[in-house]
Amino acid sequence: MAESDGPLAERMGIEIIEAGPDRVVGRMPVVGNTQPYGLLHGGASCVLAETLGSIGAALHAIELFGGIAVGVDISATHHRAVRAGVVTGVATPLHRGGTIATYEIVITDERDRRVCTARLTCAVRRAAPASER
Repeated sequence: MAESDGPLAERMGIEIIEAGPDRVVGRMPVVGNTQPYGLLHGGASCVLAETLGSIGAALHAIELFGGIAVGVDISATHHRAVRAGVVTGVATPLHRGGTIATYEIVITDERDRRVCTARLTCAVRRAAPASER
């Protein structure tokens, strides 16, 4: 699979393992993505979640009508701290409609303990004609 989905995901070290409109899996190292106390930064978890959910929503939009997806809302609950290793995120759809796609993203540590639960909603749109881009 692809190493990442864009420059930010690449900078964060995100690796995409599996990608489809019904399930997207990726992982990210903790090292380099921590806050001052040495814990995985909550914003880093949100970057992983939005990356995975956006890929799923984009694949859904492409499948629907060759469209695109853009994030409009993200929320995250951080359940436990992580100091080292790799976290894995799995994005699955809660709703895949013609204008909105919502994904739940569960992030776990190497011991399969839930670290974060996020929800991402994306607007699904038709791609602009090439002449308008």
